[in-house]
Amino acid sequence: MIQAFLLSLEQLGDRRVLRVLVKSLLVTLALLATIGVALWLGVRAFVQWLGASAGWAEVAGAAAVLGGIALGWLLFRAIAVAVTGVFADEVVEAVEARHYPHALATSRPVPLARGMAMGLRSAVRALVVNLAASPIYIVLLVTGIGTAIGFFVVNAWLLGRDLGDMVAARHMPAAAMADFRKATTGRRWLLGAAGTALLLVPFVNLLAPVLGAAMATHLFHRRLEA
Repeated sequence: MIQAFLLSLEQLGDRRVLRVLVKSLLVTLALLATIGVALWLGVRAFVQWLGASAGWAEVAGAAAVLGGIALGWLLFRAIAVAVTGVFADEVVEAVEARHYPHALATSRPVPLARGMAMGLRSAVRALVVNLAASPIYIVLLVTGIGTAIGFFVVNAWLLGRDLGDMVAARHMPAAAMADFRKATTGRRWLLGAAGTALLLVPFVNLLAPVLGAAMATHLFHRRLEA
């Protein structure tokens, strides 16, 4: 895992990887900004519809924006990973071209439609699973640290699945993915744990999805070579 991280970090300067990083960041920030604007306009219009003055409507809109910022922090992981998933093929291809040219020769680029579908499923899965686990998170609040640990464990599993799929989709049909996931559960969770830890570090979290995709590529191919 450490070697995969160092190799991925080293390749951040690759022009193809930088392109994906810039594109994924711009799309992620644009989506978060759209959510914030929609909240501000929607709440302000709703408060005016209730009969409040324009001043109170502006206050409610500002409060909605602040709430949107907090919501954005919670949604960042889901949105960033989903967006990166759409462009992940470029990252995986860049890593394979440098380190695993034999695998690149037999790989199949993931069609845009499949990449978008995988990204959408990733975002929905992250939201649904975390919402389903929220009662457990709330109960664990009494422990002081239990909620953070529970959130980390759940999201490490989710992220490991997503990152592993980004690479596997280039080398196996969709029908074989379920068996692959079962055979690599522990390795995927460790990958997800590393990616989740990176997502918790300010500024580093902007690089985490792309770094995670590169790390997943190394782990996928090194497993086959072992």
